[in-house]
Amino acid sequence: MAIVIIRQDGKIDLWKGALKDRNPEVAVYSYLEEHPKETITMAVIWKHPQGSLSHYPNLKCIASAGAGVDYIFEDTTVPKDVPITRIVDPYLASDMSEHVLAVILAELKNFNIYKLQQVDSHWSPIEYRRIKDVKVGIMGLGELGSLSATDLMKFGFSVQGWSRSKKTIKGVRTFSGSEEFNSFLESTQILVCLLPLTPETEGILNSELFSKLPKGCYIINVARGGHLVNEDLLKALDNGHLSGACLDVYHQEPLPSDHPFWNHPKIFMTPHYASVSDTNSVVPQILENYERLRHGENLLNKVNRNKGY
Repeated sequence: MAIVIIRQDGKIDLWKGALKDRNPEVAVYSYLEEHPKETITMAVIWKHPQGSLSHYPNLKCIASAGAGVDYIFEDTTVPKDVPITRIVDPYLASDMSEHVLAVILAELKNFNIYKLQQVDSHWSPIEYRRIKDVKVGIMGLGELGSLSATDLMKFGFSVQGWSRSKKTIKGVRTFSGSEEFNSFLESTQILVCLLPLTPETEGILNSELFSKLPKGCYIINVARGGHLVNEDLLKALDNGHLSGACLDVYHQEPLPSDHPFWNHPKIFMTPHYASVSDTNSVVPQILENYERLRHGENLLNKVNRNKGY
């Protein structure tokens, strides 16, 4: 039994070292080096090259090195009978919650506008809003969305959330299903997208959704680039229906230098770094599942292929 690491962000050695430091007895390989493919039973991956998983005839587990797994389902060559696991990391949730809070406070106090004014040496005070003045709506109430909703509520925000199935979060008004979606949107003044990316949620941030939001609503997308229809966002910003947007995720990453988002005055961007897996907290989960594979036990944090998360 052995582990192969497949990722394209230059972090293979970091992950390989973290796994070996935690358990020196485990055989761990980079997919870029020569290695005995027939011994590989677990692949630890992040945005792998499509087709790369088909080289391992004895693969027993595909372990996403992050919370998201949508990129796995985009690869039609992924073995259909191999279980997929994902990371459930408290640091991912708390980091995301802090990011969302920072973005919302910056929007309330007009920091993004003031930065543009600073570049132009322009002095023009703008009326700010207070926490009590806005209602935050969170789409997606999984681990990340639930903690963000709870933390915002504790900070004094009026918070509501929407999910596919009914969720209960103390202090947070929750909506669920298609029949309650419009009511959720109509009363949301800052919309945070933390949905998993599935065929049902792809392109959900579109003109139809934007039209149901109150005029002046602010959009925060920290889920996946595939949730957003770029052209529809630009149109809603330019016609004044949306007041602005903060984006951390994109259809193509890094974002091409000629993309219209770069220079749009109402768009604030971060480079897909709102919440990043920490090897120190993730590696123990991966090795726990590796041991479970060895002993024929049930895996932790298995993905439901039908739901896509």
